[in-house]
Amino acid sequence: MAQIEIRLPKMGESVTEATITNWLKNVGDSVEIDEPLVEVATDKVDNELPSETAGVLIKQLFERDEVAQVGDVIAIIATDGESAPATKAPTTTEKAAEKIVSEIEVITETVNRSSPVSTEKHGDSGKFYSPLVRSIAEKEGVTMPELEAIPGSGQGSRVTKKDILYYIDTRASGGSLSSAPTKEVNPAAAAQSPAVGSSMGHIKAPMVPSMPGDEIEEMDRMRKIIAEHMVMSVHVSPHVTSYVEADVTNIVNWRNKTKDSFEKREGEKLTFTPIFMEAVVKAIKDFPGVNVAVSGTTIIKRRDINLGMATALPSGNLIVPVIKSADQLNLVGIAKAVNALARNARDNKLKPEDIQGGTYTVTNVGTFGNVMGTPIINQPQVAILALGAIRKVPAVIETPDGDFIGIRHKMFLSHSYDHRVVDGALGGMFVKRVADYLEQFDMDRAL
Repeated sequence: MAQIEIRLPKMGESVTEATITNWLKNVGDSVEIDEPLVEVATDKVDNELPSETAGVLIKQLFERDEVAQVGDVIAIIATDGESAPATKAPTTTEKAAEKIVSEIEVITETVNRSSPVSTEKHGDSGKFYSPLVRSIAEKEGVTMPELEAIPGSGQGSRVTKKDILYYIDTRASGGSLSSAPTKEVNPAAAAQSPAVGSSMGHIKAPMVPSMPGDEIEEMDRMRKIIAEHMVMSVHVSPHVTSYVEADVTNIVNWRNKTKDSFEKREGEKLTFTPIFMEAVVKAIKDFPGVNVAVSGTTIIKRRDINLGMATALPSGNLIVPVIKSADQLNLVGIAKAVNALARNARDNKLKPEDIQGGTYTVTNVGTFGNVMGTPIINQPQVAILALGAIRKVPAVIETPDGDFIGIRHKMFLSHSYDHRVVDGALGGMFVKRVADYLEQFDMDRAL
């Protein structure tokens, strides 16, 4: 009986590892080809991995919550065909060491191995230090007590390459980290890259005591990622928010008379979201300065308009699937893309590529009855638009025969932008242009 190795596949650009969150098959279970075998989670999205072959699962080489690298053997399936025998899986420590061997070879020539500072594989606290981290520590003169005090962002608080480089940069700029291993440091701040480092980079989060009757709950993996991303964003980008109120009465009336025929013809519901997205695309074409990214002191002007749509998950977490090349789609195409991404997000069926490559994000806070919001930029983008709730309000209506008070459907648009590259004039004119497109919507438009 042959044994087939099931390896962790590449799951998108920049994804190098995944956490095993749940085995869908137990050892001894029969598995069909393409049948879901295991659930994995990356820093981008959660996925079910199908089996590449039919047979019987005889080994699970990773436990739940263990991290596997792309290319690692995660399971072995016995089949009736012929195949090379499976090799013994390395231990977690061996896998971590093997992962960085290539990096060590690259920097070997630059590492001063005659440095008087020596580091041990394991510190007094029991932490494991990889060969790469030890090499960097020796080269930069980081002592073992210093190494022990560095807050680790890796699995089991392991000190990563990013952690030690951040520490070295902080030390060089006059900052300091406590030498006491028990010092509490904001994990998101500790993970900041040297390019972002500033006096804000090592602010300590307050220790919050619990009170009688409190319930203590650990953040899940996705909530931790969201928290770190949001903290990073407000540290990186000086946020400014501009507000505009838009009269969307024409859109409300047009959708009310069109939605039933649209659903009958297309098999899709027509919500307000694609109509708003279309207006955003038009405004981006008019003001491409909001469709950029910042890398150090350079500005990257995006050619494509890839709209992210912030979507709430049943778990209460948030994800941002992306409508690729939204400027190439008509209203029907945008509506179908919006519905498909929202449906896949709810059903946990998004692929890694579905949440990558966004150049501008829209979030609908009106879904929760909010009138307006101050959204945080989705890095590395430089702007984000929040759509408020549509409300019936009294308004002054100008006519050739004079002004009068009438009931109109209105909503607020809240535009947050990175003041490093988007000034108030551009940020304000952009959101005003979105409002103009919404207010000028053609009531006689045909689909």
